[in-house]
Amino acid sequence: MGYVENPKTKDSGIACAIPQKGRCPFGCKGCFYQSGRGYLEPLEERTPNMPPVVPGQVVRVNDGNDSTNAFYLVVAETKKYPDRFFNTSFPNRLPDFPGPVVLTLNPGEMTNRNFWKVEAVDPLMFVRFRVNTWNLRLAEDAVRWYSAREVTTVLTFMAYDTLAEIPEAEWWAYAERVRTLNRYFAITAGAWEHVMEHFRRNPWVSSCGHHEGVDTHCRHCGNCLREYHAWKEKHR
Repeated sequence: MGYVENPKTKDSGIACAIPQKGRCPFGCKGCFYQSGRGYLEPLEERTPNMPPVVPGQVVRVNDGNDSTNAFYLVVAETKKYPDRFFNTSFPNRLPDFPGPVVLTLNPGEMTNRNFWKVEAVDPLMFVRFRVNTWNLRLAEDAVRWYSAREVTTVLTFMAYDTLAEIPEAEWWAYAERVRTLNRYFAITAGAWEHVMEHFRRNPWVSSCGHHEGVDTHCRHCGNCLREYHAWKEKHR
């Protein structure tokens, strides 16, 4: 079948490529791609999902799945895109990528416990931290680590299928609403402002989405396009 556009990236200048077939073998908890409610379901029928080559369009490789999974396949199948960046939750192949990489620092069970500390940051376009209102101290540690290395940290606000996944003391910060396609318990505007206030003076921190309390669509954000072109300029 033809290319299926990610509704989150519609009108953003970004297309999304998934070269692998089926589900991601890493199975990180909280990943929309594993939820059964993502925009490409059923995955076995709709993947690989590869956009046409459009001059000037930036291609996000692996908005679902992981670019470290079937690494050589991913690199080979996306070579046709002159402007591409890769997404992974694991740092072990970072030096091997032939272009900029977005690394998720605290995937799966690491979310509230630890984060990847990368010393050789040259391949990194930016790092992505999965944030909520109860892992702020860990977020601050991650931001300090990467700000010292002049790498942007983009805070990606977690959303939850049920209220039971959120500590009761944090219920004040979440409300049930639709994010792109599905209903979640997601951060409120006031709680989003509370989190972002911690990093207000740090130029190396951004939020994924224009405003998590209002709109999470990529067309109102621009982080990926800004950081992609900054990486290219740095490596000219």
